[in-house]
Amino acid sequence: MKIESQIEKISSFGHLEVLANQVVEGFVSGMHKSPFHGFSAEFAEHKTYNSGESTKHIDWKLYAKTDRFYTKRYEEETNLRCHLIIDNSSSMYYPKLESGTPFYKSKIGFSVLASAVLMNLLKKQRDAVGLSIYSDTYEYYAPEKGSDRHHRMLLDKLEQVLQNPKGSKSTDTVTYLHQIAEKMHRRSLIILFTDMFQHGDDEKLFSALQHLKHNKHKVVLFHVVDRETEVDFAFDNAPRKFIDLETGEEINIFADNVQKAYEAEVTEYFKKVAMTCAQNRIKYVPVAVGENFEKILTTYLVEKQRFG
Repeated sequence: MKIESQIEKISSFGHLEVLANQVVEGFVSGMHKSPFHGFSAEFAEHKTYNSGESTKHIDWKLYAKTDRFYTKRYEEETNLRCHLIIDNSSSMYYPKLESGTPFYKSKIGFSVLASAVLMNLLKKQRDAVGLSIYSDTYEYYAPEKGSDRHHRMLLDKLEQVLQNPKGSKSTDTVTYLHQIAEKMHRRSLIILFTDMFQHGDDEKLFSALQHLKHNKHKVVLFHVVDRETEVDFAFDNAPRKFIDLETGEEINIFADNVQKAYEAEVTEYFKKVAMTCAQNRIKYVPVAVGENFEKILTTYLVEKQRFG
């Protein structure tokens, strides 16, 4: 189930909702072939009728088709509260896309579409969703709700992120993760999309991640990278200028001269992030732009099952 085969014909910003729906529908249709087929009933806007419950909301048409009792779900019947967090700093706008390249090939585009995909799934399951976006400021906050109007508002905001990239913005992940944590009063599943490129003290960053766990929240960190260049450092040996997207700092080097040292440093840092998350019972999931969303959706389903 690759992104390219699912959504290659639809790539404009205005189709974000259509794209997300297509990814979810493709995933759901394939669930009977996967270990997650047992979740399929959750995707319908119904729940199994339990003996002793009121018969007021039984879907009799569905009973006629299936010979089983289901009751309709309503928006107030929220099973889960989920808060999505997106790092919107300048480093997330890497790689810079050429005209005609699908927006989800950048880290921010991938994160926005992944968030829209999760929102689509949450909506189908009548769960409440909230959204925070940060960079060098706390750009946006919406609490968890499940109404159609609320979902539309969040989708509009996600489209604005894609359509209105700002100038150079640093990352103040530490400050804003602490602020987001303080806003989360009711137990929730918190999902963070970030490239983890934070200037400063790693320990402060890890402390902020720990803070998200307070009040028994469950936290999933999707570590978004461009695998080819940010992990494998796959550049030819021509002289190149590397520019820090957040500070503007420039350096001219031959890639071959630093590749081994770079790869070792990145590998060590990623291991440290993964280990810290494991120690704090934060689900750590590395994802690369251009990959499909099955890893994201299955991670969500597993963590939801464990949430109770």
